[in-house]
Amino acid sequence: MFREEHGRAVAVLVGLFGDIDVAEESVQDAFLAAVERWASTGVPASPAGWIITTARNRAIDRLRRESTRDDRHAQAALLYAGDETIEELDEESVVRDDRLRLIFTCCHPALAPAVRVALTLRLLGGLTTVEIARAFLVPEATMAQRLVRAKGKIRDARIPYRIPTETELPERLRSVLAVVYLIFNEGYRATSGDRLAREDLCREAIRLGRLLAALVPDEPEVMGLLALMLLIESRRGTRTTSEGDLVLLGDQDRSRWDRELIAEGQSIVRQCLQRNDPGYYQIQAAINAVHSDAPSAAETDWRQILALYDQLLALAPTPIVRLNRAVAVAEVRGADTALALVDYPVFHVVRADLLRRLGRTSEAVAAYDAAVARTENAVERGFLLRKRQSLLALLSS
Repeated sequence: MFREEHGRAVAVLVGLFGDIDVAEESVQDAFLAAVERWASTGVPASPAGWIITTARNRAIDRLRRESTRDDRHAQAALLYAGDETIEELDEESVVRDDRLRLIFTCCHPALAPAVRVALTLRLLGGLTTVEIARAFLVPEATMAQRLVRAKGKIRDARIPYRIPTETELPERLRSVLAVVYLIFNEGYRATSGDRLAREDLCREAIRLGRLLAALVPDEPEVMGLLALMLLIESRRGTRTTSEGDLVLLGDQDRSRWDRELIAEGQSIVRQCLQRNDPGYYQIQAAINAVHSDAPSAAETDWRQILALYDQLLALAPTPIVRLNRAVAVAEVRGADTALALVDYPVFHVVRADLLRRLGRTSEAVAAYDAAVARTENAVERGFLLRKRQSLLALLSS
């Protein structure tokens, strides 16, 4: 209940009072009251309405106690004179708009990307400060300070709590999608630590993606991001062995991929194709749809994947897109052609594999050494060290 309704309740309260701290603390008070009362009275007919009504009343009481200005007291009195209960929430109007406003506020470009992620997880995801700090491997006090500073910046910089105008929407929406994707990527491939993935962050990113898709269903890139996350998530159970060791895509047991997630993701991809308005996330989703179509790694349609990467490269000529395209080039045109495309120090892992395939074993070992030195994830480091060791065995034989 807390996970599902926290973001909605905070969004409505911010809309009523214009203060994130007041909203967040009042919603927390309401959930505490629910824990104490529902055990004896039972869950009300409209739990979300009960939470929001209780939170609103707690906020009004707090503002009355703390009020030192007539205008604030008058505001609290006016709100208190309104409806006593919120039995039904109109998801298509008030709540929908309040959630969108809160999403765009949390993901405002004036905030640093890492802060946008933390604030979104806190206010919309309902994750505790402890959970967010654990996810990003920082002390709880550090994360608490970041969140306080972020809310202070929203207040001091007067970042507007509103849905962007039609002309602002594309740029602002990109920021929102980037935040959700960052959350998913951190969950799917943890930056550091002794686990490859953090499943709770993946689940939360997909939940936020579904929320966005419900709020702005006519935005194809929103649908593309949701499809991309679903298709990648479908493989999560096969990415590591029972001992926790990394398993590459080509070696995964495809019979264990989640067919329900694949079917949903592919259905969304088909809807995106019908719109004929390709974008960054939609093309990545289409690439993953091709992978999910292949019964085995050997049957993968690499030519189609390469064509999609060519299209993606035209839209986003970034180093990571070039790197992933080079992997497809290796499958279609050979490792020697691909190697010329990744002759950069940052691409050590791919270079190591291409050098191995070309029989340039000593150079491959050096590339693996460079890759090991640049990862803080224990699972990835173990995988790279095993690859390096197998090459050393070849050299000594």
